Amino acid sequence: MNSINNFVKKSVLGGLLVVLPAVVVFFTIRWAFYTVAEIIQPLVTPLNDRINAPEFIIDLLVILMILTGCFVVGNIAATGFGKWLHTRFDNTLSILAPGYNLVKDIIHQVLGNDSNSPFSKGDVARARLFGPDIKTEVTGIITSHHENGWYTLFVPTGPNPTSGMMYHLPPEQVTLMPTVKVDEALRTIISCGAGSGELFSR
Repeated sequence: MNSINNFVKKSVLGGLLVVLPAVVVFFTIRWAFYTVAEIIQPLVTPLNDRINAPEFIIDLLVILMILTGCFVVGNIAATGFGKWLHTRFDNTLSILAPGYNLVKDIIHQVLGNDSNSPFSKGDVARARLFGPDIKTEVTGIITSHHENGWYTLFVPTGPNPTSGMMYHLPPEQVTLMPTVKVDEALRTIISCGAGSGELFSR
């Protein structure tokens, strides 16, 4: 009887492990789509009055138009005039909305567009936070190199790598991992450490 119960539990659990990720991804995409659709509704309504097409097609068309607009803005921002205009826009919005700079910096860090972003140019390291003689180690990303040889280390939390703690450590407490890429380390953090053994055995 126990063997049957164990078989059923393992089968159900195995099925959940297969189905749940797909379900979560599906509902996440569905939520994101309808959230965007609600935001762009003021653009959809007049377009829907002119084009006789299903609302789903209209939504996709508007999203495509927004992405095209972002592409055009990105190209303009790369020019000298665009950079000047962007700077003026940033300065004005920083005065009108005090939290704008914080939001902008967070987005740049997460997307890796900032030249100082640890997610794009940081070095993966293992650090002994409690001293070189204490063998407990954490996975972190070097975000700054100090003139005296010290490091500033960002230690992400799992499974959300965009939050974490910063530590300033001497070099004897930090072991650089040049063979490990940042995105590979972040995957182990998102999975709460799974895969770390294979990753750090290189």
